[in-house]
Amino acid sequence: MALRLVSDFDLRKDVLPWLRAQRVASAAAGARGGGPGVLENNYESLRILNVERNGNVIYTYKDNKGNVFFGLYDSQTRQNEHLYTFEKDLHVVSCSVNSDRTLLAASLIHSTKEGRKNELQPGSKCLTLLVEIHPVNNVKVLKAVDSYIWVQFLYPHVESHPLPENHLLLVSEEKYIEKFHIQVIQEDGSRVVIKDSGHLPRERVAEDFVWAQWDMSEQRLYYIDLKKSRSILKCLQFSADEKFNLMFEAPLDITLSDSGFKLVNFGCDDLQDQENLSKHLTLCVFTNHTGSLCVCYSPKFDSWEKFTYSVFYFHKGHGKTFTAALGSVDSHVTKGLTFLNLDYYLAVYLPGHFFHLLNIQHPDLICHSLFLTGNSEVVDMLPHSPLQSLSGSLVLDWCSGKLYRALLNQSYLLQFLWNARLDCEKMAVLHCVLSCGGDRRFLEAKIIQWISENISACHSFDLIQEFIIASSYWSICPETSNMDKLLPYSSVLTWNTEIPGITLVTEEIALPFMKVHSFKGYWEKLNSNLEYVKYSKPHLHYNNSMVRREWHSLISEEKTGRRRSMVYVKNILDNATKVISNLEARNLEPRLTPLFQEEDNHQRLLMGLMVSELKDHLLRHLQGVEKKKIEQMVLDYVSKLLDLVCQIMETSWRKHSLHPCVPHFSGRASAAEFKVFHIMTRILEATKSLFLPLPPGFHTLHTILGVHCLPLHNLLHYIDSGVLLLTETAVTRLMKDLDNTEKNEKLKFSIIVRLPPLIGQKICRLWDHPMSSNIISRNHVKRLLQNYKKKPPSSVIHKSSFSVEFLPLNYFVEILTDIECSNQALYAFEGHDNVDAKFVEEAALKHTMMLLGL
Repeated sequence: MALRLVSDFDLRKDVLPWLRAQRVASAAAGARGGGPGVLENNYESLRILNVERNGNVIYTYKDNKGNVFFGLYDSQTRQNEHLYTFEKDLHVVSCSVNSDRTLLAASLIHSTKEGRKNELQPGSKCLTLLVEIHPVNNVKVLKAVDSYIWVQFLYPHVESHPLPENHLLLVSEEKYIEKFHIQVIQEDGSRVVIKDSGHLPRERVAEDFVWAQWDMSEQRLYYIDLKKSRSILKCLQFSADEKFNLMFEAPLDITLSDSGFKLVNFGCDDLQDQENLSKHLTLCVFTNHTGSLCVCYSPKFDSWEKFTYSVFYFHKGHGKTFTAALGSVDSHVTKGLTFLNLDYYLAVYLPGHFFHLLNIQHPDLICHSLFLTGNSEVVDMLPHSPLQSLSGSLVLDWCSGKLYRALLNQSYLLQFLWNARLDCEKMAVLHCVLSCGGDRRFLEAKIIQWISENISACHSFDLIQEFIIASSYWSICPETSNMDKLLPYSSVLTWNTEIPGITLVTEEIALPFMKVHSFKGYWEKLNSNLEYVKYSKPHLHYNNSMVRREWHSLISEEKTGRRRSMVYVKNILDNATKVISNLEARNLEPRLTPLFQEEDNHQRLLMGLMVSELKDHLLRHLQGVEKKKIEQMVLDYVSKLLDLVCQIMETSWRKHSLHPCVPHFSGRASAAEFKVFHIMTRILEATKSLFLPLPPGFHTLHTILGVHCLPLHNLLHYIDSGVLLLTETAVTRLMKDLDNTEKNEKLKFSIIVRLPPLIGQKICRLWDHPMSSNIISRNHVKRLLQNYKKKPPSSVIHKSSFSVEFLPLNYFVEILTDIECSNQALYAFEGHDNVDAKFVEEAALKHTMMLLGL
């Protein structure tokens, strides 16, 4: 299934065997009462009460006499411990144990149906008790009221030594929350008792609220109160020094009734009719380590045809309301909507109907989130029982008494990638898979294999382009805060295609108003996200537009023979050298593809410029990070871009069993070379629009395969349209490898005339052919006559070495000779090997004779 539920705890496996063993031991010792008692015929009463911050699970069960037992499962030692026994037939509403396991707080009501008052405290419906359990000693009544009470001990973040003071939250059905301060002392050695138990200090934490959620891991309390019929979400952060702070207030555009009351994650509450969950609203808050803050909301269910839910992305400044079609009218909803926190994602699913995996880091485009309907086997494979999402990825299946860690199932998602039909599914699953982490090299190899088999399967986006951008992003971003705002996440900037089965409406929302001014940890990251939403428009994601302009400028200067400061160019090329060294250091395996075997200054300039621009971009916007770390991140990022291209090439080369040497121009192309050439063309298309660098030698190899695979007219079309780029290395090899047959002469000439002048002059000198001599002569004459000023004709006509009396040619050669004599310094500097007026004269005569057929 798309979700992988890793079991952390199972009542039947982790507790029941221990209880039975205790019963056998008690029976053998002849024990009567006390101990865990007889459970054999009453195991249905075994249920989870609470999961504390340290992962310990508190559970309860009854013996055949109705006595209530409390037990604790230690998540570290995986051992069970009996905490306390109430020898009364009571029903447990809530329970919590302090971090030292010296105090137990419990809220209980009478479990009989006759509605008798609680025998422990006449005149009350609900008793809240505080029990000394190290060892079992006094019992103190904290509350005896007619409304339900829930209890929760605070857990300090530092647990290295026992604390003299404990703090207990009491949540009342009367819509207030109190905090008790409980000091303990040791007596008679290890015996722990409550100090001054008759006068426990307390303070009001919140009141007049209609909804509250406890975050056990981060020790936060979220609650909503209604002000002038407007819902205001507030958050209290509790710290180890017994203090708490109101961190923020945020208006919520949802409808809540002031007569309602709902608690989330204050233990495992079975007072509500779980079978009617679908009829009640669902509301929960999710956060993660990147500073995200999401509020998930689903109103009361009122239609059998569609289901509506909203997610407020406060860290992004907008909310989305989704409406999912449920299919047939007969498909009744019997289970409630489940929201699960999956770190970079949150899952929304309605058992048997739909599964929605929402990207909370980049929620702008719906194509980055995965939506599956009830027709998909993925939905059918999800748990059909309601799941309660606790802090982080911890999930409780209260029906079965199992505690899980909910993770994205990377192997299943990879398999799903092969079967995905819609482009939006492919896009979403690709990002989901990459976000899972793990063995990145293995993961990338699997994705590349899929891309190779489905390279033309997507019409809405370029698979190679998306893979390169997404994989490079996930290789860098998890390590540093705020990088998600600075590096591109996707090659797709807009998405207008509808996704079957779901519609959405996006609205801007009011940002939380922070109530404190000093931030640490999560709060610092959340505040940074909020500041970004307020002040950073347009978006700060890096793009190569500046690199594109600068690169074209440098290439233009090179073509005209002018080049700016050599120091500047050297620094850029040094950046490229660092990138290639960084890449080679990370990949020690020998390469099959013949890349990195030439200088390829154009690609090195592009690499170096990207390093320079990206470094400036990060230094400008990434606060609090050392310059050296930023420089290394930039090298890693650009190296990763190149490495991914190399991996695609390696996979294709290996798949088609090509030789690791550079192919020769002679010979016919194989079917394997055709396929590799096609892959390389798609790589070039993917990188060209984003202006990303390619490994040195890529264009040479691509051109050689192009000459092999394409007819001449197609080859020239590819060259003229910029698909094939003629490199000096490739053309030099072509001139040397191919003989001067009529077909090859035509190819060579067609290539030479398409070369930039400077490279063309070099290549012509390698081809011993009248055609190349003609080209050399034309270029020489053009250069000499560029700044020629006509002078009075000389009375003397110099005879040429050829005994040809052709006055126009003789006169023209004389002019060339005079220009050469007056520009000896320039002529010597340019070093045009034996190209002079005499060479021009000979080439002209030969060309004329050839044209005349002599």
